[in-house]
Amino acid sequence: MRIVCISDTHGGHRDLALPPGDLLIHAGDITRHGELAAVEEFDRWLGSLTHLYRHKVVICGNHDFCFQEQPTPARSRLTNAVYLEDTSVTVGGVTVYGSPWQPWFGGWAFNLPRGPELAAVWAKIPERTDILVTHGPPAGVLDRTNRGDVAGCKDLFDRVWEVRPRLHVFGHIHEAAGRVDIDGVTFVNASSYQGRGGPVVVEWA
Repeated sequence: MRIVCISDTHGGHRDLALPPGDLLIHAGDITRHGELAAVEEFDRWLGSLTHLYRHKVVICGNHDFCFQEQPTPARSRLTNAVYLEDTSVTVGGVTVYGSPWQPWFGGWAFNLPRGPELAAVWAKIPERTDILVTHGPPAGVLDRTNRGDVAGCKDLFDRVWEVRPRLHVFGHIHEAAGRVDIDGVTFVNASSYQGRGGPVVVEWA
């Protein structure tokens, strides 16, 4: 399986040069400010990629307000991908779990305080998860901001090492885009804002 990872397109998805693959993963921030019309346009774009991908999986990020504030109309507009929000899907024999939450970040969408509330969210990640998709990064992995701050979540980091997915895809911290392999887990910060990082291609053997 060839997996193509993107994130943080913020409405600029049509500017991406996407390679073909089997599974497209978008790790959140599909819009600028969470407008329903922007979700509709994003969905039309996804529909135009049928010739490139058999499967498409999408989660939200901190910019995608409508999925938190107007979940029913927002979800109804996303028809050309599987939307995950603390849920799983199996595609091509691979189990993918997605969650949009991240540590409190300026009062945006899908924010929770660090500590027990976020730890409870990560505890929902099933033990048998092959691919984990979150919007925010785990602490210390592709999460350093331009100011040198470590922005990732320690509780997410701990849960990743309990579950040990083969692939963890995220975004959120645009300037930390990249890929790193650590002790059998491939971590991808697929931030694609203004061509900064993604798409990142992962070959799944």
